[in-house]
Amino acid sequence: MAKDPLISVVIPVYNGEMYVKPCLENLMAQTYKNLEIIVIDDGSTDRSGEIASTFPVEVVQMPQNSGLSAARNKGMEVAKGSYIHFMDVDDAINADFYKALAEAIMATQADIAVSGMINEIKPHRTMLFQEQRVLSSIQEKLKATNVGKWGYVWRYVFRIDFLKAHHLRFEEGRLIEDLPFSLPAVVFADKLVLVPEAVYTYMLRENSIMTKKDKAHRKRRRKDLQYVKAFRQEFARKHKIKIPGVPTGRLSYYYVKWFT
Repeated sequence: MAKDPLISVVIPVYNGEMYVKPCLENLMAQTYKNLEIIVIDDGSTDRSGEIASTFPVEVVQMPQNSGLSAARNKGMEVAKGSYIHFMDVDDAINADFYKALAEAIMATQADIAVSGMINEIKPHRTMLFQEQRVLSSIQEKLKATNVGKWGYVWRYVFRIDFLKAHHLRFEEGRLIEDLPFSLPAVVFADKLVLVPEAVYTYMLRENSIMTKKDKAHRKRRRKDLQYVKAFRQEFARKHKIKIPGVPTGRLSYYYVKWFT
């Protein structure tokens, strides 16, 4: 590349002191160096922010715990890069992750670059690409990413100007926030590129949003899951698209809206 673009890496953390050091060491070891690493300390009461401040990163303190979506939105507001990636503090990426994504997105002038993923929590959702492909049709993009079922935002590097042009932000106050952001982004992108050399590992951790087992948390997750299903149905109906593997017809829409 003639010039390596600046990639902003937004990492929200709330009481994740045991993960901050390995996460930032993972980023320090990246072969791609033009990174702006932004740690959003979301009102932690442990040493998360203190540990992050020992690394050459920007630490942004939220005044109180506001949730993952609010932290990611704050990261978008302060990011200075041409591209942005949202990473979870307790996950991992391969050493050439940003190098591969930056080269692909610059060479193809895509709005989004998509990494492969290893999903330790739900192994059947592991998705690794065999070759680099540039996709522009909505159905091809939906099929290749399976974003309508698996919304994980950390799979993507986005062109920031693209996100701003479409006014894409995370909906605050919910536990399941990725799909209502990722699905419109994939649909609205003029082009996206699949990048086999970049792999994100979604780690299995105790007491994560996906593994917490207390009754109140499970109830809230179920409620948010129904909201996401209704959002997906309405989005598909509004944009006249069919999401692979997901029933999005009118009868399905009204069932989700009124009976779930």
